[in-house]
Amino acid sequence: MSSFKESINYLQEKIKDILGKVSGEDITKLCKLLLKAKRIFVYGAGRSGLVAKAFAIRLVHLGFQAYVIGETITPPVRVGDLVLIISGSGETMPSVMTADIARDMKVKVIAVVGEERSSLARKADLAIVLSAHCRDEHKSRLAPLGTLFEASAWILLDGVVAELMDLKGESEEKMKKRHATLQ
Repeated sequence: MSSFKESINYLQEKIKDILGKVSGEDITKLCKLLLKAKRIFVYGAGRSGLVAKAFAIRLVHLGFQAYVIGETITPPVRVGDLVLIISGSGETMPSVMTADIARDMKVKVIAVVGEERSSLARKADLAIVLSAHCRDEHKSRLAPLGTLFEASAWILLDGVVAELMDLKGESEEKMKKRHATLQ
């Protein structure tokens, strides 16, 4: 089997296991917090940041006011807003500092993390843990570095988008109308 096919099969199997451990109760809490927030701010470093940006785009398509922390046009966070931070280790200094600042401002913090006992998870009002630890000999070749966490986070948040669509009575047609026209 080619490395490509072997990797795809491996990723699908592992991500299914990782996401299967996420509780429906946590997803319900997450959606309630998102729906209650005045505005949603997302953050992540590296590839986790790309996942955060993708989620922010979908939130905008759903009609939320969503921003990416660190972008030049991002407004200041205020009471009533929500900050969602993605970090595999839960120890990335900018991510932990972002949570500290948000908490000091009395803003709700959601963390999507790979480590349940991480600093970021402990600082969050809600931590969704995607434990991507596996000790098999294939991981380093088929899903190097943070691949399992990042891919799981992307799929998790796309599933949250589907849940939010149902809760808001949104359709793909409505979302298309909010899609950027200049790209």
